[in-house]
Amino acid sequence: MARELTRQDLLDLARGAAFLGTGGGGDPYIGRLMVERALDEGGNVTLMSLDEVPDDWFVIPTAMMGAPTVMIEKIPRGDEAVASLRALEAHLGRKADATMPIECGGINSTMPLVVGARTGLPVVDADGMGRAFPELQMETFHVYGVPGTPMAITNEHGDTTLVTSHDNKMMEWLARGITIRMGGSSLIAEYSMDGATAKRTSVPGTISLGIQIGRCLREARAAHDDPFEALIEMLRGTLYGYARVVFEGKVVDVFRRTTEGFAKGSARIESTTGGGTLELRFQNEHLIALNDGVLRGIVPDLICVLEAETAEPITTEGIRYGQRVKVMVVSTPAIMRSPAALAVFGPRAFGLDYDFVPIEELAA
Repeated sequence: MARELTRQDLLDLARGAAFLGTGGGGDPYIGRLMVERALDEGGNVTLMSLDEVPDDWFVIPTAMMGAPTVMIEKIPRGDEAVASLRALEAHLGRKADATMPIECGGINSTMPLVVGARTGLPVVDADGMGRAFPELQMETFHVYGVPGTPMAITNEHGDTTLVTSHDNKMMEWLARGITIRMGGSSLIAEYSMDGATAKRTSVPGTISLGIQIGRCLREARAAHDDPFEALIEMLRGTLYGYARVVFEGKVVDVFRRTTEGFAKGSARIESTTGGGTLELRFQNEHLIALNDGVLRGIVPDLICVLEAETAEPITTEGIRYGQRVKVMVVSTPAIMRSPAALAVFGPRAFGLDYDFVPIEELAA
């Protein structure tokens, strides 16, 4: 059922989206402030379930593109994503009936909400990643045959570029170069499709899931319950199904650089319980977790770094020396584990010399 989002929903979503971002996707705190400003100016956000979308509706997803580290200093003005959507509508000669996220993690869970609040368009409760990924072709939309272009790219000065490409990997390459020249981040509209295609290619219910995760953590803390146990139990009843804390310790080293339009690097966490050292490697998002060389989690499963006491999600740009953390790995929905999907956003798509092993099959 369609429903209007509340201020409390936005607070919960910011925390849940940071969790689903697996360290990346941009800080949803900034996105939440942008939505709240749009609400203060008289807008509202209607969230529509995927199965409610008419087959003949025209859906244009909207998002932020770029390195999350850039967003700390280069905050969007607030109307860039709307400008991209309008530019794409004008190019295609067709108005959007709805918008939706391309990814449900980080700031990109909230950017379509900004668009919805400023345009009156409903936001579809689904996305094309089920988490956050660093590249535009790493979408279930792409995996299951949706062309990403034409796409529109806008910066905070109102400069807009339209991109058309022969395939979605070339779309990523061209759009990444434009985004770098726009200062490392931009707001985009892409993967336009009809409602029937959205239902066939999307991961359903992911905005609601982000709200549910944030609410679960908030209520567990208020009740002085273990937020990790509460979260694992909550996820058991969702498409994600399985989650486990795989490591606990202190962050002892972080290497991070912004290059080629991404935040790339690694972090080392030393066990506080005699469990050795965990190495995390990331490209915007965490890709692999190795405990003294033993695989503990790998993309596309979610690898989430959380503050050890409160389970507050920590982004890759926010991870720091000395933090006490727990690392949780979460299984991904079946649509993200098909051979076609793993070819696009499995380990080898990131240059990792590992095959995908689901967290359910890894030794505890």
